[in-house]
Amino acid sequence: MTIRIGYFPNNNSLFVLRHNGLLEPHLRDVEWVDLRELPAPPRADPRTGLPTLHSDWLFEEGGYDFIGTGFTPPITGLGQGRDLVYVGISGPRVENGRLVSLANSGIRTVADLPGKRVGIAHGSWQTTLALLALDRAGKRWSDIVPVDIDVNDGGPALVRGDIDAWVGAYPALAEVEATAQVHTLVDTDGLFSHPSLWFVRREFAENHRPELEAIVTALRESDAWIVANPREAARFFVDDAQRRGGTADLDRWEAALRGRPFGIGPVTDEFLDEQQSSADLLHANGLLPRTVDVRAAVLPWIGEVVATGGPVTAA
Repeated sequence: MTIRIGYFPNNNSLFVLRHNGLLEPHLRDVEWVDLRELPAPPRADPRTGLPTLHSDWLFEEGGYDFIGTGFTPPITGLGQGRDLVYVGISGPRVENGRLVSLANSGIRTVADLPGKRVGIAHGSWQTTLALLALDRAGKRWSDIVPVDIDVNDGGPALVRGDIDAWVGAYPALAEVEATAQVHTLVDTDGLFSHPSLWFVRREFAENHRPELEAIVTALRESDAWIVANPREAARFFVDDAQRRGGTADLDRWEAALRGRPFGIGPVTDEFLDEQQSSADLLHANGLLPRTVDVRAAVLPWIGEVVATGGPVTAA
């Protein structure tokens, strides 16, 4: 059976694993699926719902068997009734980004955001960060005008005045900091741990344990390679941007990778508490169609595999 792995640049670990060849010695029959090349449904209205792309393709023909994302997509999938399970999480990525405004905008705190246009890559960790920040300030999602914008386009939009605030992430945030004065409205640290994470269909986990163990092993090896070779890893992102007609700065990508935690660990009670409280908040603000129990998406044996590691080669 061919195992299909979904990837895109926003999950740095899987993107690098796609390009450095460290999975194939463990998993011979593998196919890589670029999420950006899959048909995309109409964009979700960021005022009333969440995009379901990442979890949908775990269950639809032509998709993939394994995916890595940021904090929000597994909550979205569970909220759509998808039977998925967590595989593992990275360490906290609280230095990866934050909610900012231009220093001369007059927007000084999150309490100033009602009625303002807030740029987010909707459905990602950025949605959760913005919502958590609003909730802490006693505000609701309906108080702002959320603007769904690509992670690389948000900075220029902020500088042009097309949006009033932006949840930015490095390296794109570094480009704005180099050309404009920005004001931090809220840091990620203190709101949530913001890890990378990986998840699969329950059916896949239960019926393809050797293959899942092989992917976990390869991720661990690849993440160690990124830590040892951050500039070489950064080159994969720059080359990809150039192949797609864009530009990217090698130094800024290297700095971004050096500032992120790599390695896959088991899901923890603290992470699950964060997922549950975020899911409850998304539902209370009309973005999630149903309540979910995130602990129902945990298979204990997967946590044991991730915690213990060890070389595994799947047939």
